[in-house]
Amino acid sequence: MVTDLKPIRTEADYDAALGEVERLWGGRSGTPEGDRLDVLATLLEAYEAKHHPMDPPDPIEAIKFRMEQQGLTRKDLEPIFGTRNRTSEILNRKRGLSIEMIRNLHAKLGISADVLIRPSLHDKAA
Repeated sequence: MVTDLKPIRTEADYDAALGEVERLWGGRSGTPEGDRLDVLATLLEAYEAKHHPMDPPDPIEAIKFRMEQQGLTRKDLEPIFGTRNRTSEILNRKRGLSIEMIRNLHAKLGISADVLIRPSLHDKAA
């Protein structure tokens, strides 16, 4: 390897590390290239968490995203929400999620409970 690993402290360091990751992409685990890729990924993740934090998604947006990913329709969510009307109210932000709905969404669609318990835009407007 040409350069030693060091902490990522600046955007220039960050850009250089991204370039190195691109070069190493596909390195096999257990090889010097694969090990270097793993370490760089950890360093990048720490830098991004500190300097480019991302807020978790809005619960309703997370539900709609999962629906799109899995090719689900509103009708497919009726067993989770109870009725067609309630499904519409939730997806249109006119009603909040109950604990039971959050449990079902987590269990059946694999959406993180941490995302689902966050206030949605519906709750913020109230």
